[in-house]
Amino acid sequence: MLQNIPDLPKTMASVICHAPEDYRLEEIPVPEVGPGEVLVKVASAGICASDLKCYLGAPLFWGDASRKGYCQPPITPGHEFVGKVVALGEGAGEKYGLEIGDMAVSEQIVPCWKCRFCMTGKYWMCAVHDIYGFRQRTPGAMAEYLKFPAGALNHKVPSGMPAHHAAFIEPLACSIHAVQRGNIEFQDTVVIAGAGPLGLGMFAAARMKQPALLIAVDLNDARLEMARRCGADIGLNPTKVDVVDEVRKLTGGYGCDVYIEATGHPKAVVDGLHMIRKLGTFVEFSVMREPVTVDWTIIGDTKELDIHGAHLSPHTYPVAIRMLEEGRLPMEEIVTQRMPLADFQ
Repeated sequence: MLQNIPDLPKTMASVICHAPEDYRLEEIPVPEVGPGEVLVKVASAGICASDLKCYLGAPLFWGDASRKGYCQPPITPGHEFVGKVVALGEGAGEKYGLEIGDMAVSEQIVPCWKCRFCMTGKYWMCAVHDIYGFRQRTPGAMAEYLKFPAGALNHKVPSGMPAHHAAFIEPLACSIHAVQRGNIEFQDTVVIAGAGPLGLGMFAAARMKQPALLIAVDLNDARLEMARRCGADIGLNPTKVDVVDEVRKLTGGYGCDVYIEATGHPKAVVDGLHMIRKLGTFVEFSVMREPVTVDWTIIGDTKELDIHGAHLSPHTYPVAIRMLEEGRLPMEEIVTQRMPLADFQ
């Protein structure tokens, strides 16, 4: 049985990605909802750094001589979002605890639930890997309406949370997973390079782990100050100090215990390898535009480092929602601009 708000329109405005730097606002059909599916009226959608890199033609999304691109145009972009439930396919309300009128988010990946990774509980590494806004099965949220397919991982959002805050649930959930991959201990010195929105979420999450010292690295002093407000103890600007030398001074010459790279710049990878202690944990979070070249001897023979990747946000959406409810981040300053869909360009 289909439950819905009556008089849904037949068509809707949607940004459509056709090719690098060829995104257009078009009128397309409103998605139809089947069993287990949810339709929301989009309340807010964020722009991820990966959206920008896709727009600019990064090989990860469009391919090159060595690999096929991930993006499947024409497609509606947008994987950071929140919306109001306007239709529920048969069984969807009971499965997700949703009712018409609720605010809801859906995890950015819709697993296939059939591949090796999904069948062993590692759904975020799904071999099919349908992420909203990039793949044909999962059009994104830069549109008036968005369908959560059957098999999606959906979460109810507290009714009092502003939509432009709730759109930050997805990036914050990713930040939490990156921090979890660092395996932070109470006496650790932790360095997080990059104090953009994702980095700020990492500072707030890392502070909850209670490290002995939490250090922010960024080229922008205003961002470093924001990092302090989110939990960092110290801010270091590489244009003003030798950050590798400073971290070593702060740690008796050893280097930091955990280093999380969240800048997307190759120099931050190199600096991290030099400032981390022997047997330390290096977490690589960023989506790099180009391949990064480093001295792998540092990783192996010199320091015997644990290198951890951090992809998406498994099991972290409830934590992200709670952190926003608790006001752990200055959201009115993190969400710097709000504009209508028509102004997407």
